[in-house]
Amino acid sequence: MKTNTGQNGKTKGRGALKAAVLVLFIGAAIVLVRYTPAKEYLSPAQVNAMLETTGIWAPAAYIFFYAAGVCLFVPGTLLTAVGAAVFGPYQGFVYVWLGAMLGAAGAFLIGRYLGRDFAASLVGPRLQKYDEAIGRNGFATVLYLRLAYFPFTPMNFGMGLTRVKFGDYLLGTGIGILAGTFILTFFIGTLRQVWASGDWSRLNSWQTYLSVSLFIFSFFLPKIARKMRREKIQ
Repeated sequence: MKTNTGQNGKTKGRGALKAAVLVLFIGAAIVLVRYTPAKEYLSPAQVNAMLETTGIWAPAAYIFFYAAGVCLFVPGTLLTAVGAAVFGPYQGFVYVWLGAMLGAAGAFLIGRYLGRDFAASLVGPRLQKYDEAIGRNGFATVLYLRLAYFPFTPMNFGMGLTRVKFGDYLLGTGIGILAGTFILTFFIGTLRQVWASGDWSRLNSWQTYLSVSLFIFSFFLPKIARKMRREKIQ
């Protein structure tokens, strides 16, 4: 009995230590990105200049940059805007989606490794049923939250603290961010192409009208997701 008690104490101690490391990591990342000179290198112009030095490896460099940015709490909208502006609406969409997926996976695994044990030790009988429900319905839960535009990076780390399976998390994220990612990259990429050409008459085109329409439609996606979820529950 004493052995089990001691073992449980050691397990909780390790969990608390790893959770402390997670908190320090998140705090340091936020400070680094928002309150140090490093934020000056996150502008589209600076990132574009950096990518130009990588040549044919620019897409891979950008995907890695996006993934690292997600883990360091760089705003996802900024990361997406850079990709759309540099690579255009179509290639930009592919690279943004891949970078977002890689970053989401990395942040999830960081949260799972450093925070899950401690979070599990705090889950009492009342919360355990919700934790188990998330584990059973991981894909549907993740998909709904992505469609509802739940804050991207906090959700990545937060889901790592739950029972949701990594495969369910990746699948729900991959499908859930497709529409929003395409709409934003298509909108920004199209406007960027018009601006770069200097021919403002190109604003009167189907690409512009479609991008603006999709951008407006994106604001209704959370309501549509909530409505679909209510109908499924009923």
